[in-house]
Amino acid sequence: MDERDLAILKAISELGTGSPERIHEETDIPVSTVHYRLNNLREAGIIENDLYDIDLDALGLGVTILVEVLADYAGKHSDVADEIVELEGVTTLLSTMGETDFVAVAHLPDEDAVGRLLREFEEISAVERTNSTYVIETLYDDARALSSYSLETLVELLAE
Repeated sequence: MDERDLAILKAISELGTGSPERIHEETDIPVSTVHYRLNNLREAGIIENDLYDIDLDALGLGVTILVEVLADYAGKHSDVADEIVELEGVTTLLSTMGETDFVAVAHLPDEDAVGRLLREFEEISAVERTNSTYVIETLYDDARALSSYSLETLVELLAE
């Protein structure tokens, strides 16, 4: 990966699109080169899909809850993770070190759905206890991690 690849990835993060024409406008990299490099980045698994952001509040999934999970499992860590990921509403699952084993993020429509989700956590045999936190307000949320870095920093850290 070189500076051009990183410039393309940063443009995708900032623009919210993988449009070669828009990327060209942002980076001055020729459209044909953008196409070629996007294909290479897809083949390398760096680009996984097209970006379509959805306003979850407008959609009706405006309740965000964080669930810390303490598990007591005899089997594999990944088996417990698989069960948690299957719970409707869970959008992110993190394996953590410290007092908890997992942190799940869920986006739900209302408090009834929160109750349902927490009861479903209790039904997972390996889950010993949970600690849930309602998110009152999202102050900053950017799923595109590259947008928090300058291109210079990305090149310094990641370019070969």
